[in-house]
Amino acid sequence: MRWIVFDYGEVISKRTAALPDLAEVLGTDPIAFEDSYWAHREAYDRGLADQEYWSLVAGSSVDERVSTQLTKIDTTGWMGIEQSTLDLIADIKAAGLGLALLSNAPSAFGRLVEVEAWTKQFAHLLFSGDLGVAKPDPEIWAALLDRLGAQPSDCVFFDDRQVNIDGATAAGLHGRLWRSAEQARGDLSALGWL
Repeated sequence: MRWIVFDYGEVISKRTAALPDLAEVLGTDPIAFEDSYWAHREAYDRGLADQEYWSLVAGSSVDERVSTQLTKIDTTGWMGIEQSTLDLIADIKAAGLGLALLSNAPSAFGRLVEVEAWTKQFAHLLFSGDLGVAKPDPEIWAALLDRLGAQPSDCVFFDDRQVNIDGATAAGLHGRLWRSAEQARGDLSALGWL
């Protein structure tokens, strides 16, 4: 079976607009907040607990109530979906290809995404926070292929970050940098897969 594997953030989803709201909760400058948000995100995506992450972002300990509030705002901010990507996903499913999601995302976010209606089209949903490894680590591609029961050459992987595409390609997958659903459709057509 051939598999199309999608990243989530800024591929299926739109970029979050929640960062100013998160900064406001912490009473911090939005620009400084954004720098801190991204500086600690990799650890969060690799399984760091919510409260530990938000404490790092804040630069001081936050209590469970504030952590829960920040987590809710953050996860909700990433839930805006690109309709053109959903249309492509529907076409891929109709063509009989397998669909999987591989996202660098905290476990809390994974639980929220799993119940979205569009995920029913996916045979597998993998989140780095659950796996304890993240893209572009070699271990994550091994975990993906094991879950799919697939060979690397049977998989096309779409991501908006070149470093992750490089990791996928090094693992033998067909890595394709995401620019738009239209470009991805062209990539799959060029491979003769769609």
